[in-house]
Amino acid sequence: MLSLHQRLSLQQKLSPQQIQYQKLLQLNTMALEQRIKTELELNPILEEIQDEEIELEQLEDEDNIVDEKLKDNDDDDFGDDSDISSDDEFEAEDFMNEADLDEDRINRSPDDDDKIRPVAPSRTTLTEKLFDQLHLLELTEEQTMLGDVIIQSLNKDGYFKQDLRKIVDDLVMFEHLEITYDEAEAVLKKIQLLDPIGIAARDLQECLLIQLRNSSFDPYYSYLAEQVLDNYYKDFVNKRFDLIQKNLELSRETLKTVIDLIQKLDPKPGEGNIINEESNQITPDFLIEKIENNYIVTLNDRSVPSVTISTTYLEMLNSNKRKRKISTREKETHKFLREKFESAKWFIASIQQRRHTLMKIMRAILEKQYEFFEAGPRFLKPMIYKDIAEEVEMDISTISRVVNGKYVQSPVGIHELKYFFSEGLSTDSGDEISNKHIKELIKEICDNESKKSPYSDDKIAGMLKDKGIHIARRTVAKYREQLMIPVARLRKEL
Repeated sequence: MLSLHQRLSLQQKLSPQQIQYQKLLQLNTMALEQRIKTELELNPILEEIQDEEIELEQLEDEDNIVDEKLKDNDDDDFGDDSDISSDDEFEAEDFMNEADLDEDRINRSPDDDDKIRPVAPSRTTLTEKLFDQLHLLELTEEQTMLGDVIIQSLNKDGYFKQDLRKIVDDLVMFEHLEITYDEAEAVLKKIQLLDPIGIAARDLQECLLIQLRNSSFDPYYSYLAEQVLDNYYKDFVNKRFDLIQKNLELSRETLKTVIDLIQKLDPKPGEGNIINEESNQITPDFLIEKIENNYIVTLNDRSVPSVTISTTYLEMLNSNKRKRKISTREKETHKFLREKFESAKWFIASIQQRRHTLMKIMRAILEKQYEFFEAGPRFLKPMIYKDIAEEVEMDISTISRVVNGKYVQSPVGIHELKYFFSEGLSTDSGDEISNKHIKELIKEICDNESKKSPYSDDKIAGMLKDKGIHIARRTVAKYREQLMIPVARLRKEL
């Protein structure tokens, strides 16, 4: 049976322009640069402003931070649509004069080469070194192709964690290579003997055994060490040295010599090397410098293309509007240009809005964590997204989008913006300290402990209590695990 019902509900729907703004807000500087280049290819109304055309504007604030008197519209509502978009009554002539076009440009930070320093100089990557060595081996063309794939598949520690059989199957199916799985194993073993030796191992045990079997250590102790890694690996990892000593019938001194020998091997052959060019450097999104007693904040956006509305296409749009009679093809062209014009206006406005939002949030973080920038990590204050959201009058989700994946370079180093956010607790003195500070203290305690008798989590909790910091043993265990510090038993050394 049919019936009618009336229901009143509130729903919030984001416009395509708001979604675009939120997506741009998430991008770091390098991703934004690529996004703008893509938009330049897709939208003929947009054009890049060449360097000689850009007139760098000085921002009113001494700290190069957008004046808070500007209308921010930085929350998820993205302000009033009428401020950015135009309706059917817009006149193209409104955007034909130079002054108006300047307002649609993406402003850059001041042109000061001294403020923007390279973070990490480019150097030869480990992948390139391995490629060079691989191509010196006596391999067939197909084996070399497989070797290239293996090297490109290494993780940051230099391990090969992919399924070799699947790689072979894919090369046979899609590249029509004639190579067997046994051949692939042989190629992998040859790569594992390249410099650094043990590279491309599939796990730690294999990595250590490769290094050991190709070392120049004393043959007797090398043989014993191989026995330990081959037959008692789990006991070794869990530091059950008494069982190893008993099973191999070794003296305490001999066992210590064997364990010391194993510990000389490199558990991460790729560590300290650059696997690929992408990991070669971090490009900071913000730069903070201290000049006299003031901190100056700038956006590191020199590589980001500046774009504006193309006067050529605007004139085409304007000429079509003046005609009393236009053909069907001209109508389609006019419609196309109108759509692209609206899209270009929104894109430029979204990037401007992104810039204002980023600067405002970075300034708020600087003000909240001033002591950190003055004196270092021990002075990091507890701070959550809500603290900054209330300070800048934005939504918490906006803060989350801004801090995710973005970095700041300052006198105290390079930090991801997420680093500045942490929970805290009160000490006996009434001070609030960050949990990151507590983690630093736990790491310091573990670094300075006797390795013959490492501290238990209970003991560490007691030592923190003596400093006026009351946390439970399970919290110490959680922080220790986050710091990748093993339990006391595994920290014990002979």
